[in-house]
Amino acid sequence: MKITSILENTTQKEDMITEHGLSLYIETEEQKILFDMGQSDAFYKNAQKLGIDLSRVDIAVLSHGHYDHGGGLEAFMKINSRAPIYVMREAFLPHFNATGKYIGLDTSLSESERIIYVDDECKIAPNITLYSCNKRERKHSFGAFGLTEERCGIIAPDRFLHEQYMLIEGEKRVLISGCSHKGALDIAEWFCPDVFVGGFHFSKITQKEILYGAARSLAKRKNTKFYTCHCTGVAQYEYMKEHLNSLYYLSCGDSIEL
Repeated sequence: MKITSILENTTQKEDMITEHGLSLYIETEEQKILFDMGQSDAFYKNAQKLGIDLSRVDIAVLSHGHYDHGGGLEAFMKINSRAPIYVMREAFLPHFNATGKYIGLDTSLSESERIIYVDDECKIAPNITLYSCNKRERKHSFGAFGLTEERCGIIAPDRFLHEQYMLIEGEKRVLISGCSHKGALDIAEWFCPDVFVGGFHFSKITQKEILYGAARSLAKRKNTKFYTCHCTGVAQYEYMKEHLNSLYYLSCGDSIEL
């Protein structure tokens, strides 16, 4: 299996475009998967530079209903005319940031025949399953960081019921997450993966004692390697890395082979 970051906040390569967002291209022996699409068509431009043909993607997954992961949805639909796109049923609800700015998806795309709506669990290939974990207990919540959702005309703190995770099972259990809004510590505990790839949503956390506690908690997963990115925050990653040897950063243009 090969996982390539085709869009992320940072890069070590001069020819890559960066933006606040995430898009991962995943190749297994049987499938070519696109996980998230950033906030623009930058993921596509980067893919071209990396020699990745997104028109050949078999399956697309949208981790949750925020613009920095699904803003490129329409662009992908034009690039690729065949791949089903798996989206949580609540992903197209209105979502807002702490200042009240709309950060949701383009709702005009919600009726597309390409969209397959997912509830709590969905097997999308023999060894690949999507999970919402909405019924799981959250023991390590850091709050919504001011993010909100609108339901029936009422705006309230986002419960992130629109977020899903992808588990690939083979020689290794590989868990792919977008932002881990439900809590990276809990997600790691729920799945016990060999490899955890995705953002931790720690970029708003500045208290070192919280980051230290998170790093030590993840370090208890002695058989898990963590490849983080995007909303974890570079400063937060660098601090946690001091206390978590199994933590690595996956920048735009980088690949890992498992």
